[in-house]
Amino acid sequence: MSHPLFDLSGRVAMVSGAASGMGRQMAIGFAESGADVVLVDINLPGTESTAGEIEPLGGRVLAIGCDVSDIEQIRNLYTTIDSEFGRVDIVGNVAGEGNMGRPEDLPLDKLEESLQNLVVGRFASCQEAGRRMLEQGRGSIINFGSIGGLNSLGRGHTPYGMAMGAVIQMTRELSTEWASRGVRVNAILPAQVWNDGLRKRVAKVPELEETFKGGIPMGRLGNPEEIKGPAIFLASDASSFVTGAILPMDGGNLSLNAGGTYPGSPRTYA
Repeated sequence: MSHPLFDLSGRVAMVSGAASGMGRQMAIGFAESGADVVLVDINLPGTESTAGEIEPLGGRVLAIGCDVSDIEQIRNLYTTIDSEFGRVDIVGNVAGEGNMGRPEDLPLDKLEESLQNLVVGRFASCQEAGRRMLEQGRGSIINFGSIGGLNSLGRGHTPYGMAMGAVIQMTRELSTEWASRGVRVNAILPAQVWNDGLRKRVAKVPELEETFKGGIPMGRLGNPEEIKGPAIFLASDASSFVTGAILPMDGGNLSLNAGGTYPGSPRTYA
């Protein structure tokens, strides 16, 4: 039996990016903890597949197609949540794609697209959720970030890193603005976690997996299911005095010096 502090019964959670990967697993985790869930993704069939997995758990589940870079669609999403559930208690802002390119060659419209997808869209979701949560006097918003918002990934990640840095600071600013009124805002920063895109990259360049593992002291990449623990913690009363937290989910990546090694590391130094 789970501890009552982690019980989300009677709460409504919205998760974007719920068609696959960590968004899907976050939504499943909330439902397993008792929440009703609103599943949001541009990929509606994928979201409906997630809903099919959640439905046997017994709570309410609603799948909605939504492009989180489109502000009007985000507003319509929250209007639908109002009409269907009458409240929103938990928000997981996971969805959003970033472009890549060498900074000296990157078209500015590609940078703007990344910022729209990952920053402006997430702010709009936070704003819509925040207005409702402030009226309720409580709520928890979880922004999905990246360790690439705290240090440089290189390899053409400039637009993504800029956006993730902005998401981290947005999380801090919103947490400060809303903490005294009962709304908590936190962020989870994953390192490399297995998903379809990463598997395709590793299939093309098999040594890439060892490269990533060299920077992760736990000696492996993350699994999507591992988002459940930190997400449920931040959504629940177990974290009632936690806001503005920037929580790495990185297997120790941020703790490892660029020249460091660990027992079993694929990196070798004389």
